[in-house]
Amino acid sequence: MAQLRREALRAFKNLHRTRQFVFQGDKQTLEAGRKEINEHFRKNRNESNDEEIKKMIKLANDVNKELRTNVVQAVQEKEGVYQLRITEETTRLDNVLFNPDATMEQLTPRNRKGRPAGGCCGGENSSSVKATNPK
Repeated sequence: MAQLRREALRAFKNLHRTRQFVFQGDKQTLEAGRKEINEHFRKNRNESNDEEIKKMIKLANDVNKELRTNVVQAVQEKEGVYQLRITEETTRLDNVLFNPDATMEQLTPRNRKGRPAGGCCGGENSSSVKATNPK
């Protein structure tokens, strides 16, 4: 129980550090985040079920990671122009343009061994689809 208490306190502190880092310079959001974190931890303060405590610690750690990797601050510099604060931890994905002419092609479902399910050809019950670019 003492170890879970330490883990919960560590998750609590990490969330507050992440809040300060991610929302740096935004007083309103910093205050709202502080209240939200404190409220959730206070609400569950008397939980005694170890499994529930472990789930809540995992959730706090997952939220911490999500905040650090997927939240980006944007400050409007002028009409239609924003400056983004992107950190080393921010997740970056390839920018893929939307193609309205793309079509969906039927795929053959596969079993665990990589063979078509339901025989050699996949049969009539094939339900998987693959997007293809008509260019």
